[in-house]
Amino acid sequence: MKRIMILGSTGSIGRQTIDILSHYPGRFSIVGLSAGRNAIRLAEQANALKPPYVAIADAAKAADLREMLTYPCEIFSGKTGMIEMAGISCDMALISIVGAAGLEATLAAIRAGTDIALANKETLVAGGALVMREAGKNGAAILPVDSEHSAILQCLQNVEADDRDVIDALYLTASGGPFRGYTAKQLRTVTPEQALRHPNWNMGAKITIDSATLMNKGLEVIEARWLFDVPPEKIKVLVHPQSIIHSMVGFADGAVMAQLGLPDMRGPILYALNRCQRTQAPLAPPDFAGLGTLTFDEPDFEAFPCLGLAYRALEAGGTMPAVMNAANEIAVALFLDKKISFDTIPGIIEAQMAAHTPVTADTLDVILAADRETRERVLRAY
Repeated sequence: MKRIMILGSTGSIGRQTIDILSHYPGRFSIVGLSAGRNAIRLAEQANALKPPYVAIADAAKAADLREMLTYPCEIFSGKTGMIEMAGISCDMALISIVGAAGLEATLAAIRAGTDIALANKETLVAGGALVMREAGKNGAAILPVDSEHSAILQCLQNVEADDRDVIDALYLTASGGPFRGYTAKQLRTVTPEQALRHPNWNMGAKITIDSATLMNKGLEVIEARWLFDVPPEKIKVLVHPQSIIHSMVGFADGAVMAQLGLPDMRGPILYALNRCQRTQAPLAPPDFAGLGTLTFDEPDFEAFPCLGLAYRALEAGGTMPAVMNAANEIAVALFLDKKISFDTIPGIIEAQMAAHTPVTADTLDVILAADRETRERVLRAY
């Protein structure tokens, strides 16, 4: 039985993970659950699944959580408690904590020798070199849960790590979000409510806004660079509104392999938790005759400049991606709070990148310092 820890269990990915695992009694054992602030949902999950470890990042909610739990378990609280629980060895930790907050927990799990099912793309954006180095040192596998990176991983199953020269290009597909086809002028007046209406996927608020700005795809470009050890110029983005092809790999001989499926995150979750082994699942294949046409377009870098900013951050290297990510996280929060307009988001990110001189991101302290200073600068300005 595989011992699984779910960090971020109350969010969209965490809930879908619990759902898909419920179809395999006796195969998986959930040993730990964590949440940021949602003590009520965390208590409901814990009482149903009875893991020996539970953590809540908001220390003020720990007493409430303890009162709601109906069985004995060890409770961790606060940021340090979350990281401490992540460092408890198990077979696999699914990391779905939102934002750069997932970096420290991921490193704690890696250093415990735990394999990682990674649904937190910001971890590799902010600390890709450090995370991959630590994973190699501790013998921990990192398996992507993002549908796009899971698709690429599936297409590369017969390609050895030392044979990456056969890869001509990685094609990350993007739905285009709710504002596909909008001009820069039209984007000035969109509201958080409009931006949260994703046409194909049901996701958390932060990632949904990132999808609307195309920053989500920019984060995935950086993540792909670290996961697959491919140079940035080989990582392409295509807008694919139907969200059926989740990504493709082009090879040196002209062949292209694609992974297809309905937009359902339970498939990529199960593929990662099964360590890339296929199994019978309660998931339907696409109705290809009903779909009709699958289409592709180039992304509009002018209307959606966040994607270009991500490529620039990756090219600059060092701490620049961490700065870009931190600025984006605060800008998205400001937009959701209706303190800035949608089209202000890329301007905030670009200004912070322009003000930053990147240094080598070889330690956690250096990365966290760049992250913290960027957040503080944006909040002072707004």
